[in-house]
Amino acid sequence: MIQIGEQTYSFQDPFVWAVIAGAGAAVFILILLLLAVRRAGRVQSMLAPVAHQMGTLDLAVQRLSDGQSQLAGGLAHVSDAQATSQAQMLELMEKRLADVTRTMGENLEGASRRTAHSLGELQQRLATIDRAQTNIEKLSGDVLSLQDILSNKQARGAFGEIQLTDIVGKALPRDSFSLQVSLSNGRRADCLVHLPNPPGPIVIDAKFPLEAYEAIRRAETQWDMKEAVAAFRTSVRKHVRDISDKYILEGETADGALMFLPSEAIYAELHGNFPELVRESFDARVWIVSPTTCMATLNTMRAILKDARMREQTGAIRKTLRQLHRDVELVVQRVDKLHTHFRQVGEDLDGIGVAATRAGKRAARLDNLDFEELEAEETGTVVPLPKPKS
Repeated sequence: MIQIGEQTYSFQDPFVWAVIAGAGAAVFILILLLLAVRRAGRVQSMLAPVAHQMGTLDLAVQRLSDGQSQLAGGLAHVSDAQATSQAQMLELMEKRLADVTRTMGENLEGASRRTAHSLGELQQRLATIDRAQTNIEKLSGDVLSLQDILSNKQARGAFGEIQLTDIVGKALPRDSFSLQVSLSNGRRADCLVHLPNPPGPIVIDAKFPLEAYEAIRRAETQWDMKEAVAAFRTSVRKHVRDISDKYILEGETADGALMFLPSEAIYAELHGNFPELVRESFDARVWIVSPTTCMATLNTMRAILKDARMREQTGAIRKTLRQLHRDVELVVQRVDKLHTHFRQVGEDLDGIGVAATRAGKRAARLDNLDFEELEAEETGTVVPLPKPKS
């Protein structure tokens, strides 16, 4: 009998047996659930290392696949480079063979051409000899014509002006001088060089005392020499005085002028035998020049003009220098950036080489299927598989 509260139940009552059977079944199910949960926890703890090791194995296989892909790309690149090199070598050999063939053809053609040219030159030289004979005859007539020109005073003056114009045009920029310029006093100068103040514009006038010089050369007696020397002094003094009076104007021209002698022989005669005339010309602020010394003087004037123009352009020059300095700084900065890029490229190439070496080592290890000897930093901790229970 079982008494629960005020109720009494008999073991012979079917309801009691049903309740007892249900309670027993519930307890049995609960025990089974507990056993199942415990077994599931144990199975999960056993499967966790296996899952970790399978993940590690998948990672190693992925790395091996990547290494094989990189190795295949490297082999393809090497194959392409070798094919390109072979093609370039064949092209170079064909080009050199064509050059040699062309050179041989050109040499043969050149030899025949030079032979024909030599024969032609021989004929030309014979013709040149004939023309030289004709030119000699013509030159004799030109010398007589030059003598006629120099014997005429006006023609001789024009000859000196033309020579002066040629020298000045070669020595100075075209905008730095003027020809046949009229001054404020109504006089016309052969050439006016526009120098900055000081000294200011300076006049160059051509004079050619040829008659007096030729009289000195032709003098045969002491009397003739004395008369010729006096005439030469008078002629030179007149030229110096005319230039000093006509072409040295205060406030308009420089404090001096140049007298151009178109003959080196007359210039040498003047400085060699008439030094007092040279000193008188200095006192009159007239400097006598020949074609050679005039060129040297004009080159000095050219330097003065260049210096004056550079002073005028000082601001522009400084601005250009600042711009040039900025451009140089930009170039230096870009060179530094380019150097950084080169260094990064070098580091990337080194990294690619290291990765390729590492991939090769890993591929060799995988090829031997010796996974248990992989290093800890590459594969992690190797967890051994548990043995199944018997």
